[in-house]
Amino acid sequence: MKKAASLFLFVVVLLLFPIASLAQQSTAPSSSPTASDDDIKMLRSDLRSDKKQIIAQNLQLTDTQAEKFWPVYDAYAKELAKLGDQRYAIIQDYANNYNTLTDAQADDLLKRMLAVDASAAALRQQWEPKFRKVLTGKQTALFMQLDRRISLLIEIQVASIIPLVKQ
Repeated sequence: MKKAASLFLFVVVLLLFPIASLAQQSTAPSSSPTASDDDIKMLRSDLRSDKKQIIAQNLQLTDTQAEKFWPVYDAYAKELAKLGDQRYAIIQDYANNYNTLTDAQADDLLKRMLAVDASAAALRQQWEPKFRKVLTGKQTALFMQLDRRISLLIEIQVASIIPLVKQ
């Protein structure tokens, strides 16, 4: 588990460099490097791949279970990625308006982020029975723990590099 966690943290750091650049671009000189959308898409894809590897290493599945689990997981991950797209769009909007953010814009960004957070929780609840159909109770619980912990690690890293709202 420690080896997988180290690999994951390395990928998270790579993923967050472009987000940090994005969050700081409105305050940094225009010559500072920022990641392109293609770079961010590639890094997010790599992150999803590494997340899948971590889950595979920690979730002991029989061949029969794996055959049923991975298509369900892939469909779930696709929906989760849509929420990631929404989070990224909110972060982009925040970065683009950081220096000139109005109360109305701050309210809008906050409402959008809270809606994405609620959607993520609802998505997990919606998919739990689908995973339960292909996994045992303990395996379902373990998968949900892994999924949530990985998500929390990413959220903590992203939150730590995004500057707080200026008053």
